[in-house]
Amino acid sequence: MHLTKGLELADSLAVDGHKWLNVPYDCGFAFVRDSAAHRAAMTLEAPYYVPSPSEVRANHNWVPESSRRARGFPVYAALRTLGRQGLAEMVERCVRLAQRMAGRLAPDARVKILNDVVLNQILVRFEPIGGGDSDAFTAEVIRRVQEDGTCWLGGTTWHGMHVMRISVSNWSTTEADIDRSADAILRCAAR
Repeated sequence: MHLTKGLELADSLAVDGHKWLNVPYDCGFAFVRDSAAHRAAMTLEAPYYVPSPSEVRANHNWVPESSRRARGFPVYAALRTLGRQGLAEMVERCVRLAQRMAGRLAPDARVKILNDVVLNQILVRFEPIGGGDSDAFTAEVIRRVQEDGTCWLGGTTWHGMHVMRISVSNWSTTEADIDRSADAILRCAAR
C-alpha cells in the first residue's frame, strides 16, 4: 500500500489500538528497531527487581509501568476475533465509508473538505453563505451536530483553522449510518 511505503526505514513506530479496534485508549503499540534503546528508555530499576541469571524477558523492562499485562487482553481479543482478513476488511470498509461521507458532504456550497480522504478521517470546514467568520460558523455547526445527537464528531485545529473532524472507525457503522449522519450534518449547517 502506498501509504506505508518506506515504513521499513523507520527506527520506531507508534500505533493507537483504540482508533481502529475500539479498545481502551491506553492500548497502543510501539515498535522500535533498536531493542537496547527501547529497553534503556523503559526499564524500571529498583532493588527488588532482581536480574535473572538467564536472558528471560522481564516485561517491566519494556513498558512504562509494571502492571500492563492485562491491558493487552482487549487488543488480543479484538485481533483474535477479527483475524488478519477481518481486520483488513474492517479498515478498508471504514475508509470507503469515510470517502462516502466526504462525497455526501462535498457538493454543499457551505462545505469544504480539506484533506484527501485516504484513511478514515475527514476534515471539514464550513463557510457561511454570503461570507463571515468560517471558524465561528464551523464551531457552531459542530455544536449543532453534537446537540442533534444523530452522530458524534468533534472539532480540531488544522493549519490554524477551526475544522470539524469526522472519524469513521466503528466496526458496526453502515452506509445507512453514514447517509443519516451526512444528512444531519448538512441539516445542521443549513439552520
